[in-house]
Amino acid sequence: MQNAFLSDANGVAPSSVHYSEHTNDEMRNGPLARPVRLGAWIIGDGVDFAVRAGNAQLVEVCLFDPDPQTGKMHEKRYPLVRGFQNIWAGHIPGVQVGQIYGYRVHGKWDRNISMLHNPAKVLLDPYARAIGQMPQLHQAIYAYQNYEQLTVQTDPAPSSTEMCSESLEERKYTDLAARDERDSAPYAALGVVIADTPAPPTFPRTPWRKTVIYEAHVIGLTRNFSSLPAEIRGTYAALGHPATIKYLQDLGITALELLPIHAKFSEPFLVRKNLENYWGYNTLSYFAPESSYATAKAQSEGPQAVIAELKTAIQNLHAAGIEVLLDVVYNHTCEAGADGPTLSLRGFDNTSYYRHSSRQIGQLVDTTGCGNSLDFRRLPVLQLTLDSLRYWVEIIGVDGFRFDLAVTLGREGDNFNQHHPLYAAMATDPILSGVKLINEPWDLGPNGWQTGNFSTPCADWNDRFRDSVRAFWVSEPGQIMHGGAGSDMRDLATRLSGSADLFSHGITPGGRGMYASINFVTAHDGFTMRDLVSYNYKHNEANLEDNRDGSDNNASWNHGMEGGADPQIEKSRRKSVRNLFGTLIFSAGTPMITAGDEVYKTQHGNNNAYCQNSAISYLAWDGSKISQQMYATVAYLLRLRREHLTLRPNCFYTGEIGEDGIRDLEWFDAFGNQLADYKWFDGGVRTIQMLRSGKGGDVDALLIVNGSIADTELRLAPGRGVDYRLVWDSNWEEPREQLPIYRAGAVTRIQATSMQLYFAAPQL
Repeated sequence: MQNAFLSDANGVAPSSVHYSEHTNDEMRNGPLARPVRLGAWIIGDGVDFAVRAGNAQLVEVCLFDPDPQTGKMHEKRYPLVRGFQNIWAGHIPGVQVGQIYGYRVHGKWDRNISMLHNPAKVLLDPYARAIGQMPQLHQAIYAYQNYEQLTVQTDPAPSSTEMCSESLEERKYTDLAARDERDSAPYAALGVVIADTPAPPTFPRTPWRKTVIYEAHVIGLTRNFSSLPAEIRGTYAALGHPATIKYLQDLGITALELLPIHAKFSEPFLVRKNLENYWGYNTLSYFAPESSYATAKAQSEGPQAVIAELKTAIQNLHAAGIEVLLDVVYNHTCEAGADGPTLSLRGFDNTSYYRHSSRQIGQLVDTTGCGNSLDFRRLPVLQLTLDSLRYWVEIIGVDGFRFDLAVTLGREGDNFNQHHPLYAAMATDPILSGVKLINEPWDLGPNGWQTGNFSTPCADWNDRFRDSVRAFWVSEPGQIMHGGAGSDMRDLATRLSGSADLFSHGITPGGRGMYASINFVTAHDGFTMRDLVSYNYKHNEANLEDNRDGSDNNASWNHGMEGGADPQIEKSRRKSVRNLFGTLIFSAGTPMITAGDEVYKTQHGNNNAYCQNSAISYLAWDGSKISQQMYATVAYLLRLRREHLTLRPNCFYTGEIGEDGIRDLEWFDAFGNQLADYKWFDGGVRTIQMLRSGKGGDVDALLIVNGSIADTELRLAPGRGVDYRLVWDSNWEEPREQLPIYRAGAVTRIQATSMQLYFAAPQL
């Protein structure tokens, strides 16, 4: 018997370790005669344990049990047997659900070639379905010596606001090459054995044409929702509560996209400031859900209850016809850069999981801004990712994924391969090919911008849409007000009609289709819509980084006053937000709304609230008249989109005359004339009419956009010659029941910087 948990300055009591009496032959000749599955599996009289460690000399599975009298942890170690594809495995009789476990890996230590095996560090199973012990920031979780001598100096923040904070630090240290022998067990991440139960087949399978995505954080969405019982607010259970579901249904949401719910570990520099990685883009485990998002009751009952709470919430959403999409971070892990902690992958096989320089094998290549990048040329990385994705679909029951910094997933060295084996595997996988797959189509490496270049069946976040719409409605009017100039109408028209420049190319006619464009104006990363029209500058002081984090490129305009304003300025700001919503919802493609924008949420100018588990990030649910009016407007616009196929076309427009006698899409100027070619290049032309044909089966839709800072007289496009009904005007604070009717070709006026939607049909 020897000490497994070494005493330290904090007075952690030593516990005991026992070595298994099982022989290698017994481990080899037991139930492991069948194919080995990675992870921990209840089999017969015990558990099969299997983990990949390609360069290890010995791998031990460590079982941890608390002493019922003292609560101190006792450790038993069992040596595993190396098998096919560098998988170490063994069967341990008597182990049951609820067993806490980890691994110790013996092998070469040489930082110059990135061999970082250190059996003093207990490692989390990459396939652990739940976390039995969360890691703590302590010197012992670092594999090298002299961690306590590190000093931190903060560098200027990079431009991307979704980069993990390890990239913001320059660590200055002395000799880190020596292996640290302190036992990490008291502070390490440990897995726990659970039993998988397949999710019921209740997937809504909402077609892309009908999909409306709502991006939200588990905590932030419901933390202040007074219609919920206090004990479930801000939890998985709250997502599936009838009050939350009704809110989403009444708004018109079909898919709830959750910021990461994989188990996470906050960056050390945040922990030192008593902050946390609230957004969750610092993944600890690709299988285990974040337990802190569960109710206190579920957490007290254990990991199986946490998983059950999450699955129940998803099933309740499914019953209401709402899909659940997960934002997932397979591009990097919380182990950060070379000086980061050793919690899992780094200790098993650093070179097989992380990307390293071909010139200097000991140097990590970072295309994520978070210190490390997983190497998707490697079989272990591909298998881990695919197995994880299938688990979340088959066992947890989710409906799709949004891949953070997805270019890293498709990299082959410095090049991006749109037909990367990972994407080919997902497209042909019987499970994954049937769910929604969405890319954040950029990273920080060479050739890092790839919007529109991923392959079918994926969709991409369309940052060109975001930038064009923000510029036209927000930053350019501000420039024009101060004597500057705006852009011409070409780019906005392209976004309104489905971004064919990005998504129509390919060997298939029509390319990936317009619904591969995830249209958005805001996301969790950046200003809210309200802040976009209220602040010229970011105000991230609460993040304790001297306001240097977050993007400075916001395309925002405060309408004349930073932050709070007088009633007239506030009125103009609300109209600007309605313009943004109208453009988002009426554009061809798949709309995505950021939670809170529909109730005019402010973060008081914080455009990088990644570390704010506070009122800054929570929906206010204040019930104010302004909040109610904005919600009613967004719900109304989504209802118009839902009820009219004209606003949800099947394919890209051709401009050809159909059987109904008019073109499927036609552009007119303010005088009701077909837009002359030269006017597309005239920055002074800021008023345009977009007429979409209902093709005889639906209303025709006339969308009028006035980006001028002056009221404009216009003549309604002739169309079919039938009457138009004005169904929405962005000057309206809320939807109206009395809708005026106009003759085709009638002369009317549209107010400055506003938009209108008319429907035309013979029955009008």
